[in-house]
Amino acid sequence: MMQVRSLSLLLSTLLVAGVPPMSAGVLAQPTPTPASIETPAPIETPVPPGPAESSMLGYIPDSTERMTVPVSIDGKGPYHFIVDTGAERTIISRELARALDLGPGRKTVMHSMTEVREVPTVVIPALEISTKTVRDIQAPALAEANLGAVGMLGVDSLQSQRILFDFGKKTMTITPSRRQEQRWSDDAIVVTARSRFGHLVLVDASIEGEKVWVIIDTGAQISVGNEALRSKLQAKHKLGRVVPVELISVTGGVMTAQATAIKKLRIGGVDITDMPIAFADVHPFKKLELTRRPALLLGMDALQLFERVSVDFANRKVLLLPGDTSYLQQRMMMASR
Repeated sequence: MMQVRSLSLLLSTLLVAGVPPMSAGVLAQPTPTPASIETPAPIETPVPPGPAESSMLGYIPDSTERMTVPVSIDGKGPYHFIVDTGAERTIISRELARALDLGPGRKTVMHSMTEVREVPTVVIPALEISTKTVRDIQAPALAEANLGAVGMLGVDSLQSQRILFDFGKKTMTITPSRRQEQRWSDDAIVVTARSRFGHLVLVDASIEGEKVWVIIDTGAQISVGNEALRSKLQAKHKLGRVVPVELISVTGGVMTAQATAIKKLRIGGVDITDMPIAFADVHPFKKLELTRRPALLLGMDALQLFERVSVDFANRKVLLLPGDTSYLQQRMMMASR
């Protein structure tokens, strides 16, 4: 999870520097590559998840447009946690842990966006997300000011689940991956992912024609590319003017990145155009051994341009629904404010 010190300042700085502001759009391409993209097969009789297995939650965008959902801790709450598909572990703020009088856990080594640091943990006896309960979580306890919330849901709480983000309805649905996916619109694109150290990586993607590996990171405020990607684009004269920005990690570490806007990111058969991006070799690239290969952490700035996004951790599959024109225009107007 990562924040930009000021996204509005970043956007205005890009504009002054002659870089297009964040008015990104999504365009569906008619002929995706069959080898890497599947068309959802028609389902004659979909098997809906049982009422006790599927949980739909309304989410609230925080000040940085990341999504927060209500959770309960040992029967108390609700508390609004950020959903972070880029974080390995669920995290709680020190302030909330102290208020709930949670017992100490073992110290752990935490890999944040900017650094590796040993941090204290607390034991969460039971974390309830609607009808789902995860027990005995050893959660790092960090400062709320750096988290930007009272807690974060990491992939340790989501590994066996399918998460559907409906940005149009502002809902998140959690379903066991073993349940059959209900039918999507024919406009939906299915992208098969690889598992890399517990993270889903989309390999059927490119930026300005340069092949790139993409990690979906709902805890990141802005998309971040590594230096290998920046170098490739610069060598092909496809890198626009850059401006410096500061990235802040959950541990409070600060890193300087170079921000610009890219003309086109293609994922499967979908194009995202004029997308802001920051370049820096943040720590997740090192942990995922992606410092030499062009790679991108796809943040909420880009994800919210879709109408719906489904992430299935167990089956290693991501579905993307671009949405209709009116929806895209609405998202583009919100993004450019």
